[in-house]
Amino acid sequence: MDPEHVSASGRTKSQRPRSSHREIADELRSRIRSGVLRPGERMPTQARLADEFGVERGAVRQALRILQSERLLTNVSKGSPATVAAVPGAVRPPAGPGAPPEPTMVGLAPRIAAAFAVPYVRIDALCLTSVSLTLAIGEPLRQIHAGRLKPAKIDVRLLLPSRDIDLAFPAPVDAADGGLLHRRWLAQRNAQGMVLRQNLLALCTTHGIDVRVSFRALPFTPPVKLYLVNGAEALFAYYTLGRREREIEHEHVELYDADGTRSMLFAFERRAGERDAAFVEQSRLWFDALWETISSELVLTL
Repeated sequence: MDPEHVSASGRTKSQRPRSSHREIADELRSRIRSGVLRPGERMPTQARLADEFGVERGAVRQALRILQSERLLTNVSKGSPATVAAVPGAVRPPAGPGAPPEPTMVGLAPRIAAAFAVPYVRIDALCLTSVSLTLAIGEPLRQIHAGRLKPAKIDVRLLLPSRDIDLAFPAPVDAADGGLLHRRWLAQRNAQGMVLRQNLLALCTTHGIDVRVSFRALPFTPPVKLYLVNGAEALFAYYTLGRREREIEHEHVELYDADGTRSMLFAFERRAGERDAAFVEQSRLWFDALWETISSELVLTL
């Protein structure tokens, strides 16, 4: 391949010069939204972009200003290269062997927000309820409604415990309170799942986004929670049980339970090395196997 026809991003450069600054803006916008250029990353210099698109630097500056007005770029000037803007709340925490675990809501929310910056969003989750995921998706939904994020397709799959099993937890210290706890958990599972589904499916009508939200029921209580994000990350946490006291339906209940929003989340990223890549791949295979074998249809009703 002739080196003169290779772009700054590694793509083959078109033989036909692009004279329109709007065409340049369209191409750079596509690279940002597809994840080729990621939040916080510096753009190629204006000189390199001008060479890539076969235009004068003035046309490049016009294109960059358009993207700055759309809040996709920052620091647009004649000097240093511009920077891809960070989606509010979407600063991705570090991953890999050196990254410390964080409470679920600290680690999950920014990763879910960052996941919505690409055209095809895919999230798989295995958990006791969908409380943490419903909360984490709130920020990217706000960014979509504000016009700052525009995914074309969203696919969310959730594995949750079946209503027909005896849960290992939450479990009463006194067996007589078992029915009360099960009703409370089931109401929470269904309500949170329905909110999540309704908020995402609404994007079909309001923004023309292709959305699919699917649920399946597990025949066991998961001792861990797992989130798979865009095929690139696996986020894993243990449900750590403790003895607690709660008031449920005006009754004082002692129970064994875990606070899922505070469970320590370990992040594995495919690009962080062989160890992480293997964990992400095996987690995907495990999730798909559960989805396709022993899980069953789950219908959410209040």
